[in-house]
Amino acid sequence: MDRNRRDDAQPRDNYLEKLVKLNRTAKVVKGGRRFSFSALTVVGDRAGMVGFGFGKANDVAEAIRKSIDKARHSMVRFPTKNGTIPHDVIGEFKATKVYMKPACPGSGIIAGGPVRAIMEAGGVTDVLSKCVGSRSSVNIVRAVFSGVDNLMDAKTVAKNRGKTIKDLWG
Repeated sequence: MDRNRRDDAQPRDNYLEKLVKLNRTAKVVKGGRRFSFSALTVVGDRAGMVGFGFGKANDVAEAIRKSIDKARHSMVRFPTKNGTIPHDVIGEFKATKVYMKPACPGSGIIAGGPVRAIMEAGGVTDVLSKCVGSRSSVNIVRAVFSGVDNLMDAKTVAKNRGKTIKDLWG
């Protein structure tokens, strides 16, 4: 493996860390331009836990480190069923809507960059998705996580209906 090649997906402590977006902004001051960086990362254990973080700093490495720390502290449970999501869901954040559908085994992750990063980090192997509205990476990530909050597994549905899983699935 080439040591000089920088990989956006770095497993550390069994977590998959993916850099979704790195942004550079410039502030014009008396002596010239002063650059600062913002980083959006997704962290997951590939087994149903996933989180995202947004960090800003004057240095690229520091911005990435801050965003990874925030992502690890904001991890949520991602219910999966046979490598896909349990049911259709729509995630919304501001002007962005992300439609996510379960897919049959072997379909793969049919999704754009930010959604693909979240699905890979969460351990989903088969899913269909479509982003409508704003294509901002931050908005897409937040919309996916609002959709993940609305996902329910079979145990939760059965408990809410006052039935057993066997009654629910037949």
